[in-house]
Amino acid sequence: MSSFLIEGGRSLQGELQPQGAKNEALQILCAVLLTAEPVIIHNVPNIRDVNKLIELIGCFNVTVEKLGAESYQFTANNVNIDYLETAEFADKAAALRGSVMLLGPLLARFGKARMPKPGGDKIGRRRLDTHFIGMEKLGARFNYDPETSFYSIDGTNLTGCYMLLDEASVTGTANVVMAAVLAKGKTTIYNAACEPYLQQLCSMLNRMGAKISGIGSNLLTIEGVESLGGTTHTMLPDMIEIGSFIGLAATSNAEITIKNARVDMLGLIPEVFRKMGIQMEFKGDDIFIPRQDRYEIDTFIDGSILTVSDAPWPGFTPDLLSIVLVTAVQARGTVLIHQKMFESRLFFVDKLIEMGAQIILCDPHRCTVIGNDRRKLRGIKMSSPDIRAGVSLLIAALAAEGNSVIENVEQIDRGYQNIDGRLNAIGANITRL
Repeated sequence: MSSFLIEGGRSLQGELQPQGAKNEALQILCAVLLTAEPVIIHNVPNIRDVNKLIELIGCFNVTVEKLGAESYQFTANNVNIDYLETAEFADKAAALRGSVMLLGPLLARFGKARMPKPGGDKIGRRRLDTHFIGMEKLGARFNYDPETSFYSIDGTNLTGCYMLLDEASVTGTANVVMAAVLAKGKTTIYNAACEPYLQQLCSMLNRMGAKISGIGSNLLTIEGVESLGGTTHTMLPDMIEIGSFIGLAATSNAEITIKNARVDMLGLIPEVFRKMGIQMEFKGDDIFIPRQDRYEIDTFIDGSILTVSDAPWPGFTPDLLSIVLVTAVQARGTVLIHQKMFESRLFFVDKLIEMGAQIILCDPHRCTVIGNDRRKLRGIKMSSPDIRAGVSLLIAALAAEGNSVIENVEQIDRGYQNIDGRLNAIGANITRL
């Protein structure tokens, strides 16, 4: 198990290039199984979860060619569907939550799939009902074996239908869309997720020959087609990493330029950080965050305490609430953080309190942060519980006085590409132990 040793209080300045979007990658990579023709994907992030998914796809006898540092070609013209029956598949799929995204493509093209309970961050209950109910409405039949914890799915006669999703799940919508593109007839999905990741997936599938309309809205219409062809796709920069860099700049009083950020696809992210008092300038597609000796949290118009909460797109993404929380620690003012989706995601705040932050954990979903107005935090030894909390603790450690140690940084590596090397390049001193 690796750790980071972080020297706090250093002056950071320079440019950061965001990696490709992790959450988009987990959908786009699985979509290569929908066609026998080559699919080229650019801006693939070099992170543990994505690399493990690429490895898993290769185990199905998909030809994987690395074309460059962040580019791959996939050719799924000789898929070994029997690999689903192996113990190796069970082990690899169970260790990776993104493996659930294989269900839609496998059912659509091959008519069957198997899946163990997938892994991932322990941030609360992460149900798969939306995936399964959507596929059942298309005609798939599920069987769960409690002894092996395996789902077996028969999708030999997928047929389009109307469905109203029980929640606007991003991965659930993506899985159902990938299953529906090769189903017979028309599928209408209401209450569909409409995140940029979904827009990217649908646009890619249309270039492959799918017929999807309503992209960017919560009402998708899919006309099933006989087969799909190859394409080339470039993934968006990771909006979560962009938000993390904005929070890092403010908390560490750094001067940072985030390059090629695709500002048009960030939604409310810049606005929420502006409400936290953070100044930023858009220079084309770059975001410049100047040094700020002080930043003050806004209030609502009537003067009441600001609340920042997550919501389905175009609302604020839940993956950045941990970053907003740690950003508020060094601000002037008070904010209520309301994490609606996951009941265990705020439990890392005890580490911030130990560092000197003023935080009241109201319940599993809400906490109040009373900003300390740049009063120095103190370095401590801690452990990363999940990807986003781990980066939040890293941001706090960079702003603290003295040295900090963060253990279990494999969690951070799952979502952030070479984060220690990139931050060291702009003045940080992070040693991987």
